[in-house]
Amino acid sequence: MSYAYLFKYIIIGDTGVGKSCLLLQFTDKRFQPVHDLTIGVEFGARMITIDGKQIKLQIWDTAGQESFRSITRSYYRGAAGALLVYDITRRDTFNHLTTWLEDARQHSSSNMVIMLIGNKSDLEARRDVRKEEGEAFAREHGLIFMETSAKTAANVEEAFINTAKEIYQKIQEGVFDINNEANGIKIGPQHSPSNPSVPLGGSRSQDSGGCC
Repeated sequence: MSYAYLFKYIIIGDTGVGKSCLLLQFTDKRFQPVHDLTIGVEFGARMITIDGKQIKLQIWDTAGQESFRSITRSYYRGAAGALLVYDITRRDTFNHLTTWLEDARQHSSSNMVIMLIGNKSDLEARRDVRKEEGEAFAREHGLIFMETSAKTAANVEEAFINTAKEIYQKIQEGVFDINNEANGIKIGPQHSPSNPSVPLGGSRSQDSGGCC
């Protein structure tokens, strides 16, 4: 399938916050309640449409355990976007965000778009981190913020797509050097100034909005 741009993403955060479930919900529109711990890095991809252009998202889901941290670090390089995830029912995962963010900013491009995600919003009764706290952390560190539920699919589409829109906007503003693939952006075969606004092919259904 032809695309105008390819954006590389990385999903980071403590183990058990739902990183793999978010990826699965976004790429396959399904929820897997029991998921084996990610060993090293897993991979997913999906096409979306922004401004009439096909964008391919290439998403690397990383292991949250400390023992895999050095592997994870190598994936920061060459990522245009990062989803930094915590679990709203576990305050320790929120407390560790600063460490993850320092790691991300140290090893990635300074232009990388970071979306802060408070996952498991369906578990309101067990909430341990208030939404306002997530919003305040995001404001303080210049991040986009959203609460999601990989289980009910609430805001999952929006989290991935809004990150892509932010990256796309930065391309339009000339912030990203799109000829340097180290920025996590690759120009696709469909990219041309005269590109029609209607996406090629029939993969429009892959960007049909909300989940079941």
